[in-house]
Amino acid sequence: MTRKPAKRKFVVAMDSFKGCLTSAEAAQAVAKALKEADAEAETVCITVSDGGEGMLEAFTNAVGGSVEEAYVHDLMMRRAWARYGIAPDGTAIIETAQACGLTLVAEEERNPMRATTYGVGELVAAAVKRGSRKFIVGLGGSGTSDAGIGMLRALTDRLAPRSGTIDDALAGVLGQCSFTLACDVENPLLGKDGAAAVFATQKGATPEMLPMLEKRAERFARASAAHFGFNRSRRPGAGAAGGLGYAFMQYLGAEMRPGADLLLDICGFDALLDGATCVITGEGHADRQTLMGKLPQRIMMRARRKDVPTWLLAGRTEDKEKLLDAGFSKVESITPEGTELAEAMKKEVAEKNVYLGVKELCS
Repeated sequence: MTRKPAKRKFVVAMDSFKGCLTSAEAAQAVAKALKEADAEAETVCITVSDGGEGMLEAFTNAVGGSVEEAYVHDLMMRRAWARYGIAPDGTAIIETAQACGLTLVAEEERNPMRATTYGVGELVAAAVKRGSRKFIVGLGGSGTSDAGIGMLRALTDRLAPRSGTIDDALAGVLGQCSFTLACDVENPLLGKDGAAAVFATQKGATPEMLPMLEKRAERFARASAAHFGFNRSRRPGAGAAGGLGYAFMQYLGAEMRPGADLLLDICGFDALLDGATCVITGEGHADRQTLMGKLPQRIMMRARRKDVPTWLLAGRTEDKEKLLDAGFSKVESITPEGTELAEAMKKEVAEKNVYLGVKELCS
């Protein structure tokens, strides 16, 4: 008697393909291909994020929360609606890019000397007034480099308007709040590896702006250290989101956690691996930087601990042998050779390429 093959189980945890597919959309394209390749297979899809783009959706879905809106200021101080999440236990989920994201401004408008995190403070204050006392804050995708000064000003304006001091805001309800920062950036606030030196150029800074941004952050850190008697500007992650990580750690006592691991813990990812045939993950561009703690690597490392192979899909891949040597079982570049970037970035094209890439991996 021939034994029927065991039903296969696929765990799908796709990062976003920035600019064209969200984590959920990429996962749906994978699931569709798997269904056609093996109609009997079990497919488990989770929406994931490392704290950057798509963080709000991923974390809110993981905890079964709801999404609220607040009328805030964007990074150029224009009024805009921004969203934040509320978990069933009241924990607020803040994606800072909702208020100060680089994608909120046209390329010609980008100017980190002007850009402010004020709207992030407004989001936090809105959640505080709603009753939240615990916060998960994703720091990715910002267009700012103000060391969190704008965020602190908004907290003061909203929570201590009479005195106008952050100390009074901290002495009140804000002092009862705890903050966990979801971010994989480990840069300090200042220096050659700091916020201005590493990240400001991609946010629109000119060479002339870089020393000015550095000096502004240095003055702020020096004054803050004198005020509190301690200095957290050298902590890993202080330079995240243009120094917003520093303000959260220095003023609000925030703790930093790798965003990918935080979400995977919340999702119960390790338990989902039980009985899995393989994990399928992916991102827009995979190369040696993928192996520097990015989400697909975090997923692969967890899967390896349970002897579950991991397949990696990417719009484009470089350093394929390094990726395979690091532990990925299969690595697939889904964009056909010769495809123009603008064409590959179209949502319908990217979905089709993900679908075809999975079919190729399953063949």
